Amino acid sequence: MASRPNKISSKVAPAVLLLVTLLALVYVLWRIDTSPRTDDAYAYADSIDVVSEVNGRIVNMAVRDNQAVKQGDVLFEVDPRPFDDELARSNAALAALDKQIALMDRTVKAQQYGADSAHAAVERARAAAAQSAQTLKRTEPLLAKGFVSAEDVDRARTAQRAAAAELEAARLQAQQATAAVTGVDALVAQRDVVRAEIALAQYRKDMATVRAPFDGRVVSLKTTAGQFASPLKPVFTLIDTRNWYVVANFRETELKSIRAGTPSKVYLMSDTSQMFDGRVDSIGFGVLPDDGGLVLEGLPRVQRSLNWVRVAQRFPVKIRVDHPNPELFRLGASAVVKLEPGAAKPAH
Repeated sequence: MASRPNKISSKVAPAVLLLVTLLALVYVLWRIDTSPRTDDAYAYADSIDVVSEVNGRIVNMAVRDNQAVKQGDVLFEVDPRPFDDELARSNAALAALDKQIALMDRTVKAQQYGADSAHAAVERARAAAAQSAQTLKRTEPLLAKGFVSAEDVDRARTAQRAAAAELEAARLQAQQATAAVTGVDALVAQRDVVRAEIALAQYRKDMATVRAPFDGRVVSLKTTAGQFASPLKPVFTLIDTRNWYVVANFRETELKSIRAGTPSKVYLMSDTSQMFDGRVDSIGFGVLPDDGGLVLEGLPRVQRSLNWVRVAQRFPVKIRVDHPNPELFRLGASAVVKLEPGAAKPAH
């Protein structure tokens, strides 16, 4: 009879162990479902290819590889002498054009004075013609009464015709003088073109000095002074260190509890002792599938073999780190992410 409790204990122990295992499994699955975690993650920051906007030889490389720079710092300088010469030539062209405009303005004024004088001569000729016409009108009736001779009438008629001819000549001269008056509009328009060329030359001169558009870090610098720079060839890459992110690849089955703004905990594999807070910035909406669904010659290609094990696709989740350590974060560094959907603040 003494062996009965031992038999009961031997039967209960496996059941208890199985129950504890099931409870632990349920807890683990619940934690995975409510607090997704992944080590398939890496540090990320925006970056740009730094290029020269003008062609020229680099005369000063002001930075070195992996150096931290501040916004506005000089990165490198292209030989400015061609742009100085271009700017000086454009300024000289503007000065010469201004003098030409001033000379032309004086010529135009003289032409206008001549036109005004011609119009005054027209008025004088018109008055003389009117007077000779009145004289002829008064003289012709006196011939029949014998108060004037035929010769006097002929002289009056001749004077009237001469005055009319002088009036017509004065009119033609006035029209010619008016047509001869030129303007400076074309030169003024040309001056606007030269001013635009000066602005462009000044811009090229300014662009010969390349400055950092934001706080960042220089990477992939493999050249120095003496290299020919052009807008088509990057000199190096500049990482934007103002904002750091961690891109974590989560299974599609875990995305239902992830939203923009979901709090997260992040640490880098290079130093697991430093934990950083962050929030989900965005969730990826597209990845390239590894197999199946590829379009070949207009038709989707689907493998004939059946895969009885369905592997969930992973989508990138971009997490913005609140206060990153600038000395620790590196582009592409391995990271571990744990999301905390339950800690998200309720939306108002």
